[in-house]
Amino acid sequence: MLKENALSDLPNVQAEVLHVPEAAKLAGQSSTHRPRILLLHGSLRKVSYSRLLTQEAARLLEHFGADTRIYDPAGLPLPDDAPIDHPKVQELRELSLWSEGQVWTSPERHGAMTGVMKSQIDWIPLAMGSIRPTQGRTLAVMQVSGGSQSFNAVNQMRVLGRWMRMITIPNQSSVAKAYQEFDESGRMRPSAYYDRVVDVMEELVKFTLMTRDVSGYLTDRYSERKENAAQLEKRVNFKSAV
Repeated sequence: MLKENALSDLPNVQAEVLHVPEAAKLAGQSSTHRPRILLLHGSLRKVSYSRLLTQEAARLLEHFGADTRIYDPAGLPLPDDAPIDHPKVQELRELSLWSEGQVWTSPERHGAMTGVMKSQIDWIPLAMGSIRPTQGRTLAVMQVSGGSQSFNAVNQMRVLGRWMRMITIPNQSSVAKAYQEFDESGRMRPSAYYDRVVDVMEELVKFTLMTRDVSGYLTDRYSERKENAAQLEKRVNFKSAV
């Protein structure tokens, strides 16, 4: 934290809540449990390539040492079409709180992610009381397409990940002509597309291990400390005046 006399050239900041980043605070004790990864997919079809890709990703994540959960969106109501205590909504929110990283996989439909995918994301609020169920968690995005390769869905999900205050990893996967990339048993065939999925899951685990114990520090913001300090001062002054 800076002292006020060190802020002569920063007259518009609030000194008591302006913190200088410290490398030492990024070297805390490492957790020993397996990285907890939640996987979401954006299709309810009986033959769903986004679900098959999600299952393939989960196998890789388990090999890389992660603890995985795949959420089944079947039965999840549309946002605002059910109370928040709906069992499928509660299940999704609890899994998001449990997770330290997430994988979002959507088909591209009409040049965008599917409504099934967006509904899942919309049911996860930015805040639940004082708890933010996505902030500081890592995120990997993937999509499947029925035709040529496209990046519309992953680009949209990146925007949403940023909005949800997640740490979206640089790598991503877009599988074109997905119906050609899986065999009769639902396993992904060897290809450059498969290799990219391996890369993405490996990177997700690395980023999760690197950030999960310091996510609170990484997402600690001046503007929010300033707001909290102002609210505290208001409460204290109110009590003093009573």
